Amino acid sequence: MEKTSTYNWQFKPIGGTSRIAISSGEDLKHLGELDQKLWTVLSCPSSGLEFDQKTLDILDSNKDGRINVGEVVAAADYLTSVIKDADKILLMEDSLALDELILDNPDGKRLHDSAKQILENLGLQKDSISLADTADSIAIFAKTKFNGDGVITPASTDNETLKSVIGNIISCTGGAPDRSGEQGVTAEQIEAFYTACNEWSAWTESGKDSAKLPYGDNTEAALAAVNAIADKVNDYFMRCKLATFDSDSAAALDVQVARISEISAHNLAQCVDEIAAYPLARISAGSSSLPYDGINPAWQAAFARFKELVLDLDCPGKDSLDETEWLAICGKFEAYTAWKGSKKGESVEALGTDRVAEILNGDGKAALLALVEQDKALEAEANSIEDVDKLLHLYRYFYSFLRNYITMEDFFAKDKLAIFQAGSLFLDQRCLKLCVRVSDMSKHGDMAGLSGMYILYCKCESKAKGKSMDIAAVLTDGDVDHLRVGTNGIFYDRDGVDYNATITKIVENPVSIRQAFWSPYKKFARTITDRINKSAAEKESKVSSELTKKAATAQIPTTEEGKAAAQAAAPKAPFDIAKIAGIFAAFGMAAAFLASALAKLVRPWYTPIIVLFVLVVLISGPSMFIAWQKLRKRNLAPVLNANGWAINASILVGIMFGAKLTDLAEFPALESVDPKAASKKSWKRFRNTLIIILLAAAAGAGIWWKISSDRNKKADKECVEAVSEEAATGETQALLEPEEAVTESVTE
Repeated sequence: MEKTSTYNWQFKPIGGTSRIAISSGEDLKHLGELDQKLWTVLSCPSSGLEFDQKTLDILDSNKDGRINVGEVVAAADYLTSVIKDADKILLMEDSLALDELILDNPDGKRLHDSAKQILENLGLQKDSISLADTADSIAIFAKTKFNGDGVITPASTDNETLKSVIGNIISCTGGAPDRSGEQGVTAEQIEAFYTACNEWSAWTESGKDSAKLPYGDNTEAALAAVNAIADKVNDYFMRCKLATFDSDSAAALDVQVARISEISAHNLAQCVDEIAAYPLARISAGSSSLPYDGINPAWQAAFARFKELVLDLDCPGKDSLDETEWLAICGKFEAYTAWKGSKKGESVEALGTDRVAEILNGDGKAALLALVEQDKALEAEANSIEDVDKLLHLYRYFYSFLRNYITMEDFFAKDKLAIFQAGSLFLDQRCLKLCVRVSDMSKHGDMAGLSGMYILYCKCESKAKGKSMDIAAVLTDGDVDHLRVGTNGIFYDRDGVDYNATITKIVENPVSIRQAFWSPYKKFARTITDRINKSAAEKESKVSSELTKKAATAQIPTTEEGKAAAQAAAPKAPFDIAKIAGIFAAFGMAAAFLASALAKLVRPWYTPIIVLFVLVVLISGPSMFIAWQKLRKRNLAPVLNANGWAINASILVGIMFGAKLTDLAEFPALESVDPKAASKKSWKRFRNTLIIILLAAAAGAGIWWKISSDRNKKADKECVEAVSEEAATGETQALLEPEEAVTESVTE
């Protein structure tokens, strides 16, 4: 819904576009009246940005992972409602004077009192509070008994008995962290602890019934001894029953001699597991009792323990155990086992029965719960202390956030970086400053093409830090001849941490007008080079094939007579002087033609310059024009939109501004110190100079020849015209008479 505002907003050019100018505290007070159509950003992620994370969390009041316009306006209203001079918010200072808080506002008064309490807790005497003061909440609450979090610690009371009980509760329940940094307990943990103590006490009392303890204090040990051999005893009696059922099976049910033979060659002390798998005693048909003196050696110790704790009490003087007696012994533990299964209050078992009884006999529970209530009574004050920290974060960072939200001013500033610029990528002798962290590569694949930018997607990994990220690096200057997928570089984040960067994807678009100027010539050169290489490869293949064929069919003479005959038979190319003369004549005609053409071309001296300019315009002009059209429309908005931003206006990266986002390497001209390299360089310089002189001489000779030829033709033409006129007027005869006289005199 659009809002009607009578506030006189100011505008200024930012990034080639008119944008709102937030230049005073009064602007912040009326921020809610600003038409959303004039905001550059409508929402942005609350994580993954190069910005103070706590401030981002504060701005994201509904905790949905995004910061929208409403939340930004709410933060501006909150700040301007508790601070007297709103202009100071634009200074982005780390500390706030206490007298800057509006005491007439209940929130301002509460923040003022809480700030004073913080300074008092820290033992500081000053009239301002800073982010450093509120950064360490543990230090703020370290010397306080109560801090409003509902957690009490041993320091919350001076009663030694209660201190001890609090320690017991922490050990049994794990406790809860207090704002002071110490472990403490909550009301819920106190209740749970005393409930466990009551249950444990009741359970232990019920276990004192003699019916549940058939062997007195040794009942637990006796049960353990019975359980240790129960399976083997039951197995023995079942084998005896089967042997009685079928006497022929007794040998199979007894220990196998063959199995003993297999281990007889080994150290039998190391074969206990194998021996323990044999029956508990020897099996024979008709046997129904377990003899004490025939127990398997691997089970003798366990059986002796069972006999000591149970058999010597229940079956004194006997030398064997029948199945009825065994079942009766097992039945005596049923009540004890049921009692153990009903155990409650295990969490306090480690304290022991006496300590639990001591705790229950005291009145500690009521006293501890009273301490918790006393602590909770300060909850509002303690929360206000946290609110002071939130206020200071907004006071320090809010205007900086606005510069990256409403106007994108930091992005276009010379000495600042936008909150979405993740760092710098060094690659191919250049530094790319516009690098954006990529959160979803699939979204970037769809949106990046709309930006009109040349984008290098890189996978960045830091093994030292155990971190990795994907970035989109925008290339805005230089050439792209050596950039390929798989090319490696180094990425530095805003903290200076280095990552190994590898190009994984390239979105191609024009980089600069200079690159567009040379692009047609480079394409032509690549085409010619490819054609030459292809033609050379074909000819090489053809020649190799012919040589191979001739080598396979050639007959090599082995005797001297054969070699002489082969040499005599080989045709000798005659010296053709006519061919040589023809070649020189062709060169001469070509030189004359070129000289004549050059003389006509340079007759007006500026003609070559015009021709060259026209050729350059025809070849490079279309490429440069297309590049210029695209470069002036490069838009960062699609790249940010792919990262979860809601961009409301274009963020154009023009030609001049784009050139500043990529730094190219610059090397000074140095003289070589290598004598060989210097001599080669001198020879190349002399050779080039000589070629230029020869070409200039040839061009001069051609021009001189052409000018002389034109003059001779003109003189001949004038002479012919003069002779024709004299013949017509009769003067020709007069001219001939002296000539005849001279001839006669010479004859005489």
